[in-house]
Amino acid sequence: MKPKTNKETSITRRSLFPILGGSFLLPFFGIAQPIASEIISSNEDEEEYTTLLKSDGTSVKVKTSTFKNAKIVKQNVSNTSLLNWLGKKL
Repeated sequence: MKPKTNKETSITRRSLFPILGGSFLLPFFGIAQPIASEIISSNEDEEEYTTLLKSDGTSVKVKTSTFKNAKIVKQNVSNTSLLNWLGKKL
């Protein structure tokens, strides 16, 4: 029986390269499962939105269901009254 030398049992850089290379390939072999919270959030995103204009001229996204249940203050607004409401004069 041969006595083991320190050289045969030591870890060299050359022996670490296959381990390091294999660790970089591990993410490609993984199989991802969707999380339940992602499924719930995707159902909330399916709701339709309508873009409305605020009095300061900025636009706001509002859910369509909220928009349909809103109270109408004034119907058939003319262009001049809309521009006056926005603060822009002709």
